Amino acid sequence: MDLLLKNIGLLATPVGSAARKGAGQRDILLIQDAMVGVKDGEIAYAGPTDESLKSADVFDCGGRLVTPGLVDAHTHLVFGGWRQKELALKLDGVPYLDILKAGGGILSTVEHTRAASEAELVAKGKALLSEMLSLGVTTCEAKSGYGLNTQCELKQLRIIRSLDKAQPVDIVPTFMGAHAFPKEYAGNRNGYVEHLLTEMLPAVVGEGLAEFCDVFCETAVFTLDESRRILLEAAKLGLSPKVHADEIDPIGGAEMAADVNAVSAEHLIQTSDGGIRALADKDVVAVLLPATSFYLDKPFARARDMVDAGVAVAVATDFNPGSSPSLNMQLAMNLACMKYKLTPAETLTAVTLNGAAAIRRAGSCGSLEVGKQADLVVWDAEDLEYIFYRYGSNLVHTVVKKGDKICLS
Repeated sequence: MDLLLKNIGLLATPVGSAARKGAGQRDILLIQDAMVGVKDGEIAYAGPTDESLKSADVFDCGGRLVTPGLVDAHTHLVFGGWRQKELALKLDGVPYLDILKAGGGILSTVEHTRAASEAELVAKGKALLSEMLSLGVTTCEAKSGYGLNTQCELKQLRIIRSLDKAQPVDIVPTFMGAHAFPKEYAGNRNGYVEHLLTEMLPAVVGEGLAEFCDVFCETAVFTLDESRRILLEAAKLGLSPKVHADEIDPIGGAEMAADVNAVSAEHLIQTSDGGIRALADKDVVAVLLPATSFYLDKPFARARDMVDAGVAVAVATDFNPGSSPSLNMQLAMNLACMKYKLTPAETLTAVTLNGAAAIRRAGSCGSLEVGKQADLVVWDAEDLEYIFYRYGSNLVHTVVKKGDKICLS
């Protein structure tokens, strides 16, 4: 062994290499008095204490809880500027779509992102990822979508690629040129969709910069037909579909996500019964974002109904400068229990294995099993319930990423 974590009070992990759904989402493995052995960055042993296991590097977990590293399956990591000036508008009750129409929202961030240098965005990204790691996140997804032209979308995705190589957190890239309509295409929706299809998508695929394509399918943004067209073309080029669906209005985004065989549908605040059934039937992972509902003072997605209907539910932060300026997965976990009414076991699966499945990484991370990456969190907690019961404090003691210890206290 290269590393042996001993004296684990409780090891808690989902199991498997695919999303867990229905009753299976709460079926996690709990091992008291456990050990984890690491070899070549992978888990070589995870189970009850075995005194025959030896390693030159032994880490005493002090009776603490150990779980898989957290997987944040929905972020907008790379962007210029912030949007704190919009807080007063939100407090006055100005709807998000009205802020967007007035040139705020996404379009404001687009201006700042286009103006920022690659060096500035890389430095900012590194600092944000360091904070994410300190909060227990070992893998995240990152979307483009603040460029809205070929040059800047490629800039964002190249930065995501460089950040993935420059620090410990694994980053999975998603192209989201269909995040909004840029100012230069005001009144010319068809023109921008054609630009996206004929120039942006081929450029992204040509450089191998993304694995997924996401679309903001919503009132006043991309229609069902526009979204379907973009996602099907992206799929032909090798990018798997994702959908921002039913966040503000129930326009059928979940059903469309199922129709195009999306890997995940995300937000889903207003999803109908029919949409939930469609997600379950097509095994689309529902990536729910409770911090966004909290920050915008909006309803919370019907997570309990989704789990009970057999939908695999993941929970993520939606970290972005406008509607969820928090990258704290622990807060998202607290909200998932308190507002979604998910159990601690269901929520653990949602932020580990199901999050990994939403970005097609369930075979390599998201659970503590032999052969998977040695990504785990040692918590300042003696049981699983404690990390959901406490909120507002960072309860991470130590992070292990691919077998490397990152001691935080």
